[in-house]
Parts: sequence; C-alpha cells; structure tokens
Amino acid sequence: MQIRTVLSAKDRPVITIGTGASVAEAVAELVRHNIGSLPVVDGHGALVGIFTERDVLRGLHDRGKEFCHEPIGEVMTDRVVSCSIRDSVHDAMGRMSAHGIGQLTVLDDDGSLVGIVSVGDLIRELHQAAEEERNNLMNYVYGGV
Repeated sequence: MQIRTVLSAKDRPVITIGTGASVAEAVAELVRHNIGSLPVVDGHGALVGIFTERDVLRGLHDRGKEFCHEPIGEVMTDRVVSCSIRDSVHDAMGRMSAHGIGQLTVLDDDGSLVGIVSVGDLIRELHQAAEEERNNLMNYVYGGV
C-alpha cells in the first residue's frame, strides 16, 4: 500500500503556515484544526520547515511566554523528514521510527508538498487492510460469511 492511498482517504487539505506567522498564530491553527504539526512554507509555497507540538513545548520551556511572539521562521524545525506519495506505508513507518517522529510531510514527484500523514493515519490504513484481508479469508474458508 502506498502513501498515495493514505492521503486519498483523508478528507482534509494540508494546512500550512508561513514563515512570518507568530508562534501564537501557529498554535491557534493547531488547535482550530485539531492537528499536531504545520508544514511551514515560504512565499512561493515551497516547504521550508515544520512546526510541531514538540516545538511548542520546547520553546515555552526554554523561552517562556515570550516564545509566543517569535516568528515561525526562526523557531521551526528546518530539517523536515518527508516521504513520497510513491513510498509504501511500511517504509513511511520505518522513517518515522528511525527519526522518532509522528508525522511525515508528503511530497509529489516534483518535490512539492501534497500532504502530511501521521502515525495514526498509517495505523488506520493498515488496520482497514488487515480487516479486509480477514474478511476475504473468512469468505474463502467458510463461504459467504
């Protein structure tokens, strides 16, 4: 199963934020959309970083409430771990595990941002596939269950 399949099952577009937005604005977007991370894009829409809940916690711990006024471009994680729409779910899970992260930005063949997948998205798809396989096997063994 490819990441493309996981993205097509999601019913929301990717939510991004610009480098000039403040941490407070980014936190408001995280809360409003009930998401754990925001890909950060430049003025041309190119992916330049990611801002996560973990970034919020570290920033507040290290800098206090002044952190909320910082521009995202100065506090984002600029080493983004991504996957391709052609990658398998298995490979994406391995990448998440290797980097200790819960989300991957997804890039198309041209390197453009097309989405984001979370570990929960991947588990949901794997569970659905396993459930379908179980049902098919049950039908094969017992006939039309």
